[in-house]
Amino acid sequence: MAKKSSYAKEAEEKMKKTIEHFEDELKKVRTGRPTTAIFEDIKVDYYGVPTPINQVATLSVGEERTVVITPWDKKMLEPIEKAINASNFGFHAINDGNVVRVSFPNPTIEERRKLVKAVKEMLEETKVALRNIRRDDIKKVKEIKNEGSLSEDEAKKMEDEIQEILKEKEEDAEKIFQRKEKEIMES
Repeated sequence: MAKKSSYAKEAEEKMKKTIEHFEDELKKVRTGRPTTAIFEDIKVDYYGVPTPINQVATLSVGEERTVVITPWDKKMLEPIEKAINASNFGFHAINDGNVVRVSFPNPTIEERRKLVKAVKEMLEETKVALRNIRRDDIKKVKEIKNEGSLSEDEAKKMEDEIQEILKEKEEDAEKIFQRKEKEIMES
């Protein structure tokens, strides 16, 4: 492809960020495999300030489908345990006096299907966001064309570039979804 227009580059950058956000959200989807990413949104009261667990402790994947959380301050063991047990992820945290252990039970087939359905909805939301970016950027190109700063051919070329980027990013999102679906169903 020839050198991209600034509008195509801008659209590509926005779409890339949308895909990255989609990937980040998928990391938080519980698959049955232990992952520390799921704890990023759980906050504990750290001296009066709601703080994500990963900012007050070291998280690591342990043996036997568990995540081991080692707080830097032993006083945080109980607040971490309570925050995890109070979260709506359905985990049971166990405080052994040194670390908090969280086991990841195997999801049932029905739970896996629900997870895949939720991930599919996230995919559709991502595709809508990508299309909105395309629409907005093509609208900008048309406005500039109507002002007389672009010829009909230049505007058409830019619109085609933006459309091609959209197609590529939608395919990327679809591949990411398929990987996650496979991970959910096989875990």
